[in-house]
Amino acid sequence: MAKSTRNRPASTRESNARQTNRPPQIVQTVEQSVQQLNGRSSGLQNVGNPERAISIAAGAILAALGLRRRDATGVFIAGVGSALAFRGITGHCSLYQALGANTCPCDADRDDGVEVSASFLINKPAEVLYSFWRHFENLPKFMSHLESVSELDRGRSHWVANAPAIYGGKVEWDAEITADEPNKLIRWRSLPGADIEHRGSIQFTKALGDRGTNVRVEMEYRPPAGKLGQWIAKLFHEEPKQQIHDDLRRFKRLMEAGDILTIVGQPRGTCTGHGVRES
Repeated sequence: MAKSTRNRPASTRESNARQTNRPPQIVQTVEQSVQQLNGRSSGLQNVGNPERAISIAAGAILAALGLRRRDATGVFIAGVGSALAFRGITGHCSLYQALGANTCPCDADRDDGVEVSASFLINKPAEVLYSFWRHFENLPKFMSHLESVSELDRGRSHWVANAPAIYGGKVEWDAEITADEPNKLIRWRSLPGADIEHRGSIQFTKALGDRGTNVRVEMEYRPPAGKLGQWIAKLFHEEPKQQIHDDLRRFKRLMEAGDILTIVGQPRGTCTGHGVRES
């Protein structure tokens, strides 16, 4: 009986020794579970891959240091390390979520863009409107966020838009026409690898009663991967949808009256055929 009593602490020590070997196994199990969760909930990711790698490495180091200390400070350090590792494994940061930040490229094409559609009646034939819009170099004449559009070749064009000063004051991309039905439809999009993802379309439909042409425009801008939603707001200098609606109203005035007014109320240009002659 006494022998059994003497053996019990040894057994307890052996049990404790086995438990001290469990943390790596537990961490591994948790990591596998989190990875499975991450695969099912990629929509929650807001941390880019470089940051995730750093978080995992730093978290593992801190967790190991904390476990070796075996005191209250070690528990705290291990907790910080676990949080960093969790951040890296899942690709989700609660602080980023609270601040509206996102450095994950996979999420940029979902949350950080602006999509606008508008329909309006212009008292001009579809042929005139189509011909003017088909020459993309005319677009900056009434779209204030565009600095220039240059025709290249084979339906391609080079676009330059205003951007925040931190990004050099402008952003450029090449685009291609993806659909072209004379007097009916024009559809375009930015080429792969462009600094900004952009696509748009314009449709022309004859209005009832010979009252002109119904025009429907759809446009979409998405900033470079990892940039915040404010990038778009700075690109347009005001609420993006309102800005584009204002631009399209200027297009209507340009087509119907032959000129558009600037902010100070002065004519900006005169419509002459396919182009615009500056005043």
